[in-house]
Amino acid sequence: MSVTKIAIMGVGKIARDQHIPAIAARDDFELAATVSGSGGVDGIENHDTLADLLDARPDISAIAMTMPPMPRFDAARRAIAAGRHVMLEKPPGATTSEVRQLIDMARAAGVTLHGTWHSRHADAVASVRQWLATRTITGGHILWKENVREWHPGQQWIWQPGGMGVFDTGINALSILTEILPVDLRVRTSVLSFPANRDAPIAADLVFAGPDGVTITADMDWRYADTARWEQTIKTEDGTVKLLEGGARWTLDGVKQKAEGPGEYPGVYARFAELLSRGESDVDDRPLRHVADAFLLAKHISVDPFHDDA
Repeated sequence: MSVTKIAIMGVGKIARDQHIPAIAARDDFELAATVSGSGGVDGIENHDTLADLLDARPDISAIAMTMPPMPRFDAARRAIAAGRHVMLEKPPGATTSEVRQLIDMARAAGVTLHGTWHSRHADAVASVRQWLATRTITGGHILWKENVREWHPGQQWIWQPGGMGVFDTGINALSILTEILPVDLRVRTSVLSFPANRDAPIAADLVFAGPDGVTITADMDWRYADTARWEQTIKTEDGTVKLLEGGARWTLDGVKQKAEGPGEYPGVYARFAELLSRGESDVDDRPLRHVADAFLLAKHISVDPFHDDA
């Protein structure tokens, strides 16, 4: 079995909690280095900059980029130009134009580009997609609510332009929605709530339109003080499917169904390994396009200022 030496760029919570354990669990990847200006991982070679890594380690053929989306384009562009395969944490870029350019660059360079959507690998998602494939969709609703102070403490970048605010997690719901539905949707209306002291929304109310009058609504809110709710309900002519816990389990007409999946980040790396073996890329920008459309169509509402320590 060939082993791909991979580096992680951006050693934050998501890298430590998800990427590093997922890599360690596989025989076909070796975490060979990190890129972090604030310290790397114990026992793993660290470089302060991507340029240092690219110069020092030509044997590292793949880089997982787990830093915030704003600096990701320049880093991915440099890595692709150096002939390295690139994995992008969600979202794949700060703008849709950046993503399209990276796709073209990777194709021209002959390297693999994988824009990951980890929630698509949650245990129940594949089963729901299969069940819905032959059904007629009649409507649905997304409920995506959590406490931002619990799940994103002190992360100031999420409130800056390009940080996406509530869509940083809400886009996970959209990644699942675009994966499981057999029809395409478009954003019809959008209401975004912006804290008076922030540049990104803390809540979003969306209406999606599909074929034959199908409507799916979405309620996303970072001010939810109770236990997080990550749920999607899809109604069909044959019954109602509900995805719970971010796609970890599902019900059909209220009855619990069997859910068997690889787990989110094990699934991400299994897919990356598959793409590398085939010399292919996989970058689906539909969830990001939905977010961009939500901003384009948005009615802006100013709400109370947000403070991390409130």
